[in-house]
Formats: sequence, structure tokens, C-alpha cells
Amino acid sequence: MQVITQTKEFQIKEPTVVTIGKFDGRHKGHQKLLREMLRFRQQDGFKTAVFTFSMTPAGVVSGQKQQVITTIEERRRNMEKMGLDYLVEYPFDLQVAHMMPEEFVEKILRGQMNARVIVAGTDCAFGYQRRGNAKLLQSLAPVYDYQAVIIEKEQEDHRDISSTYIREELAAGNMEKANKLLGEPYAIGGQVVHGNRIGAPLLGFPTANLLPPPEKYLPRFGVYVSQVKIEGKYFGGITNIGRKPTITGENPVGVETFILGLKGEMDLYEKHMEVQLLHFQRPEQKFSGLEKLKEQIERDKKAAVAYFDRYCLPQDESPETE
Repeated sequence: MQVITQTKEFQIKEPTVVTIGKFDGRHKGHQKLLREMLRFRQQDGFKTAVFTFSMTPAGVVSGQKQQVITTIEERRRNMEKMGLDYLVEYPFDLQVAHMMPEEFVEKILRGQMNARVIVAGTDCAFGYQRRGNAKLLQSLAPVYDYQAVIIEKEQEDHRDISSTYIREELAAGNMEKANKLLGEPYAIGGQVVHGNRIGAPLLGFPTANLLPPPEKYLPRFGVYVSQVKIEGKYFGGITNIGRKPTITGENPVGVETFILGLKGEMDLYEKHMEVQLLHFQRPEQKFSGLEKLKEQIERDKKAAVAYFDRYCLPQDESPETE
């Protein structure tokens, strides 16, 4: 997949099928759009291209960094997994914010991206003050010689699936529902870093630590049953998200995972690890001391083992698919 980023000056020469959006979370609705694009590639040989922004428009307008379910790096990984050809991360600034919808279609989608087909949801919005919509895409199709394909929204419990809906479930710790909306487990990825080094020596539970970027939207603080992917291999885990209130001092928000079945034969530091949250076990809490914390972690571990007795881990991936 070719990523075009940090530039407004580009030109895709091959004819494309294009979709537009933030793709925050790559939920079931997004996946429906992307599958439709892949159908056109198979049917007509068009290259698949996603247009998105390098940062959220709301963040540019407000001047504040917006939290997202899927970071830029995670979004790239998701698009690559889908087998797409182009991902355009267009710089968003006030000049772009004032671009009229017709100009956006003519100059960027049809011009620079060479769109022969534009796939969009019924609720798509683009251009100045979000004036562009699905109806406009359809009306401009004969003018600029492309086909507009408008896709109905996916629903769950009579409600449109959206990033807002998913955030609500994550905030409540409802991982089963959030993952159902996403169509895959909610994940936090990154390089394993050194923690405060109390897990193995003081608690007897060695852990792997991630520091999520500040823009990453995190679920309710607490302990989760998780599955962990390292170098294409899956392990069961028990993951704490929060500030470790039992540990003295100011602790940054972290993601700390005890990995089941990992007996120290793998040096994890600086390796990429993806933690996929499956089930909310309990809220984060402050214990009277490390011994009480250790007893609770043992109970959490047993709960995770019982969970994986009922539900199997995914099969390990081959190096080619990693």
C-alpha cells in the first residue's frame, strides 16, 4: 500500500475507486465501504484509494488535539490489512476548511485521485461547513464523469454504527459490545517499554508495558481479559489500564499486561505488541499494600484462565501475513 502524506501535491495516474472519511476505528460500517471498493477493483481493475486527513478537522478548528479510537499508525496498519492500494492523508488547514464541496470533488477526488468511482455512506459530509453530502456526490457524477455509489449505514440495536457509539461502549467498559460494533477486538499497540520494575521482583507477575499516545481514546480504567499479539503469535493476558493507584507516586496512564503462558523465553522490550481487550473484569482500585494487590492479581489471572477455557485464542499468523 502506498501512503501519500504531508503533501497536497500528488497525482495518482491509475483510475481509482475512492472513498472518503476519518476511518476512526475501522468499524463495521467502514468495512462495508472498503469491501465495496475491493469489489470494484476485482470487477473493473480500478486501484483502491482512501482519502482521509492527517489530523482531525475538528482538532485544527479548535486548536486542541482530538482523541481517536484508531491512531494514524493503527489506521495505516488496518488499511494495509485490507489490501488497499493507496491511502491519502491530506494535510488539513484553514484553506482546506474553506474549500467548497464542488472544488473538492473536481480538483482532489476526480483530479488528483483520478476517481472513476466514489463510494460513500449516506451520511458523508465534506467541503466548507460540511455542505457536501451524498446527494451532491450523485448530482456531480455526470458532470465530472464518475460513478457515485452510496452505501446504507450499518446498524446495531436500531442505531447507526459510528465512532461515537463505540466510544460510549468503551467508556462504560462494555468490550463485548464495542468489539461487536468494531467487527474486531479494540486494540492498543506499540513498543514494549520498561515499567516501574515492581511486577516481577515484588509481585511475582512479570508484565509488559505500553505507553499509549495521548491522542489514543482509552476505555474505562480497570482490568481486562485480553489477547496479546507479538510477532504474529497470540497469548492470553490480563491487562490493567490506568494509573496504578496502589503504587506510590505520580504514574502516567499506562497499559500493563501479564501474559499467560509466556515464561520469559521471549525478550519483549522494544518489540511491537498489540493488546486486544476482550472482557472488562473489574474497575481500577487502590489496595492497602502490595500483598493485597498480589492476591487480587492472582484472582484476575484465574479469571483470565477460566475465560480462555471457554473461548479459544486466534491461530498464530504466519510471518507472511504479519
